[in-house]
Parts: sequence; C-alpha cells; structure tokens
Amino acid sequence: MVGVLGLFFTFCSEKNTASKEAVPFTIENQIIVVPEDSNLRSRLKIDTIEQTQYSFDLVAAGIVRAIPNKYAEIGSPFSGRIVKTAVKLGQKVNVGTVLFEVSSPEFYETQKEFFDSQQHFNQSVLDFQRQKDLLENGVGIRQEYEQVQTEKEIARVAYENAKAAMQIYDTNINQLKLGQPLKITSPIEGEVIEDNIVIGQYIQQDSDPVIKIAWLNKIWIVGKIKEKDLHHLSELDKVQVELAAMPGKPIEGEIYHISEIVDEQTRSIEVLIEVDNTQRILKPGMYVSVRFIDKPQQVLMVPTSAIMQGENDSFVFVEVGDYEFVRKNVQVGGQSKDQTVILSGLDSKDKVVSQGGIYLPKLH
Repeated sequence: MVGVLGLFFTFCSEKNTASKEAVPFTIENQIIVVPEDSNLRSRLKIDTIEQTQYSFDLVAAGIVRAIPNKYAEIGSPFSGRIVKTAVKLGQKVNVGTVLFEVSSPEFYETQKEFFDSQQHFNQSVLDFQRQKDLLENGVGIRQEYEQVQTEKEIARVAYENAKAAMQIYDTNINQLKLGQPLKITSPIEGEVIEDNIVIGQYIQQDSDPVIKIAWLNKIWIVGKIKEKDLHHLSELDKVQVELAAMPGKPIEGEIYHISEIVDEQTRSIEVLIEVDNTQRILKPGMYVSVRFIDKPQQVLMVPTSAIMQGENDSFVFVEVGDYEFVRKNVQVGGQSKDQTVILSGLDSKDKVVSQGGIYLPKLH
C-alpha cells in the first residue's frame, strides 16, 4: 500500500513540474510577463539603447556610362559608298572634324536642288530689279512688278530652305561643288572609341553607326538605392566609387541627379554620380560598387537580433517592468555590422530584448 501511495505522489509531483514548465510566460493586457521561476529568463538578453553617432553607409552596384551629350554614334544621313576615312581609333577630334566621306546619289540630288534654287533665286532678283527700274522710269507695269516681286519672295524661301538643308550636313555652301562626296563631321569634342569604317563599304542611311565618339574626361556612374534610403541623400557627405581592379583606392564623385521615378519592380531609385575620369580609369559599360556616405548624426541603434519581423512591419520587445514586455512597432534605417538604426518607435533609455525574442509571442 505504501508503495502505491509513493508512486501516486511521485506522479503528481512530476505532473506539477511539467505544468509549471509548460507556461513560461503569461499575457495580461497585452503585457508579456515572464515569471521568476520560468526557464525562459535564461534565454532572454536585455539591453538598454543609447544614442550614438552613425554615418549612413550604403554600398550599391553601379555601371559606368558616357555622359549622353558627350557621346555620339555616327552613321550617314544618306545611303552611299564610303570613299575616304580621315580618322583612326583613339584619335582626338573637335566639333566639325571630318571623319569620313560618302559618295551618295541622294546627296547629289540634294546638291542639285540647292544649286537650282540658288540659280532660280538669283534670276528672280534680276527680274525684280529690272521691273523695278522700268516702273521707276515710267515704262513698267505695276502688275508685272508685283508678280515678279512675289516670285522673288517664293524663290528666296525655297533657296533659304535648300541652304538650311545643306548646313544641316555641315556643308560649306561657299566651297560646295556639284557631285562632291558628303563629308561626315563630328558633332562633339572627344576621341574615337570605336571605328568600323571600311573604304568602299556601302551603307544605308538606317545602318548601324560606323564610328563612335565620346568625351570621357568626366563620366556618369548609374547607381540604384532603395526607396527607404532616399532621405539619406539630402545630407550626403560624399560618394565613393570602388573598382575590383583597384581595391582600397576609391574614386570620389558627386551626385548629379536623382531620378523622380521609382522602379515599381525593385522599389529602387536611379542616382547619377558624376566622376572625374581624366586618368581614364573608368570605361563605359564597366561595373563598379558605389558607396554612399552621409555626415555623422546622433541616432538610436539596437542589436539587429532584437528586431522581429511581422507580416507587414518590424517590431521589438520593450521591457516595461521586471521581465514584463510589450511589443512596439519600429521603423528601421541602415545597418552597421550587427547594429540597426531605429528611425521611429523607440526612445533613448528603452530596454529591449536583444536575444531570445523569438521565444515570446508575436502580439498584435
């Protein structure tokens, strides 16, 4: 009998112990209370947060691009055959430098129209002057005078249009000769970075460019940052461009433009950084790392392990009494090693659960 009673009391004792271990915390009015005898206490670490100096430091991927108005892809405005080249790869050119020449039937017709309109206009000026002299000497007819005056104005407009058409192709009309090839000139200052010209090659007016020119003393880096980090750029101290080929030797740049459009897929914003490239280290198409660094400022930081993720938000557990916790939603900013910036939701001197928060319930 005694043995049975002893077994009964042993069973009840184990049942009571299991019951206590099964309830590591209680919840009272949205406050999580961890009892003194709960083994959960040993799993929780609590830290007091303080303000500290922090510099936003974000590294993003970037790509090197030539500045658009300092880059030109050049073909021919007319179909024709290349008869001469005047430059070579790597050569520096100025605005108006002749690059190559094209013999084109279409350009011949354009020349012919110019000379015809010029001749017609010159003849209309003579006709007008003759009728004017006759009228002034009393032997002319006003109707004929007014007619040639109208014809002269029409011829003048046609000539001006033909002259403008020739000037579009950077042709010197004072030295123009009927049948001469079209001289293709550079629209920008820079250097020849690609040359696909072949003497005798026949090209269409819609063919791919045969020569590319760029001014690369300054270039753009196109980087992308997340929408949530945009506010840091207003206080930005500097931007550094880093190359895998030059570790430890960053190149400094300046923000030229921040896009007004957010990419709906990535929620990122395009940032253009202008960089001095007189040493020609950076090449268009090259991939680089862009580091955005702002001025140091006082911020609240918590261990990253303290931040819990809800369905649509981030939160931490804040101690409001001895091992009594409430959930507080927070807005997070940048990260530095194992620390995360808190933009809102906490105050200095708050005590947060920095480890073991995963064992506490995610209250709503």
